[in-house]
Amino acid sequence: MPGLRSKTSSPLKLKFHISNFSPLLFISLLSVFLLSGCSPLYIFQAAYEQGKILWRRESIERVLQRPDLDLETKEKLKLVLAVREYAGESLRLRVGRSYASYSYVDRPVVSYVLMAAPKTDLDPYTWWFLFVGRVPYKGFFSEQAAKTEAVSLQAQGYDTYVRTAPAYSTLGWFDDPLLAHLLRYDKVTLAEVIFHELLHSTFFVKGAVDFNESLANFVGNRAAILFFRDRYGEGSPEHLRANQAWEEELEFSLFITEMVRSLRDLYGKDVAEEEKLQLRVEIFSRSQKEWSRRIESRPTHQYRGFSKQSVNNAVIAHYLLYVKDLALFESLYQAKGKDLPRLLELIEESVPNSRDPFDAARELLHKRE
Repeated sequence: MPGLRSKTSSPLKLKFHISNFSPLLFISLLSVFLLSGCSPLYIFQAAYEQGKILWRRESIERVLQRPDLDLETKEKLKLVLAVREYAGESLRLRVGRSYASYSYVDRPVVSYVLMAAPKTDLDPYTWWFLFVGRVPYKGFFSEQAAKTEAVSLQAQGYDTYVRTAPAYSTLGWFDDPLLAHLLRYDKVTLAEVIFHELLHSTFFVKGAVDFNESLANFVGNRAAILFFRDRYGEGSPEHLRANQAWEEELEFSLFITEMVRSLRDLYGKDVAEEEKLQLRVEIFSRSQKEWSRRIESRPTHQYRGFSKQSVNNAVIAHYLLYVKDLALFESLYQAKGKDLPRLLELIEESVPNSRDPFDAARELLHKRE
């Protein structure tokens, strides 16, 4: 499922509204999955779970009228509406009716994502889906289903990684609702997630998931900085926190780039696979110790958990999807006058027809308008 993203007030349980989810809509959703080339079990489970989410949608405006709504939830729901408005009017993202509704999900995790990669190669295993092409991850609404497929891939010699994903985008096929889980986030993270997913609904390059996710990561963070600056003022706590979050993303992106360079150098050597497997463990360990050293004075760093994480190639491939070449997008943003809507227009004009969207983005750095 494209657009799956991992990040983490009490959830608000709402009544079902059948009018929000018609049989025709369900059939349309099912047809998309039927054409994706996946197994029937996966298809029907995904269609059923997505159907429940759409079935339970409730207008946020209506939710805000509830007399028993607590203050924190009310503030976050109003923030979501403000983010939608800002995304559409100031950033010219394709918003439609996405995040204008709320959907209660009656389980602690909305979905799970599986990634896999060879043990001596960082190029991830891919699945094919209609409309979006080959995708280096697969989404599940069942943890057991994700783990079962992971075990199957492990038996074939792949590293695997299963993670949770509380948010995802249907790439504009449906009006994505705000899921209850997202209300656990602080205001800055909540805004980042919504901007990220709305970028997916606006622009998605088929078969270039690493570019799509990294761009959405950049847009989510940069848009949040602009939004909180305009809403609360330059130097407000929210604006400062959004800036800090983006600085941490850039820092981790550069670090992962260093680590990946070392791993690719190792995997490219003409040595036995057994030796490569031993040496990669040394790179994993050395890199995690170095990361721990770099952020030891910053216990709240959003990537602090990396130094203690169980690492393999699938985990590294996962990070590459979301933080690859973030500095490139930041350089483009600065070079194009810090005009985010204009930058997105330039990317949308230049990237889709290129062989490598990252190369097309690099060319924009040297191109005069």
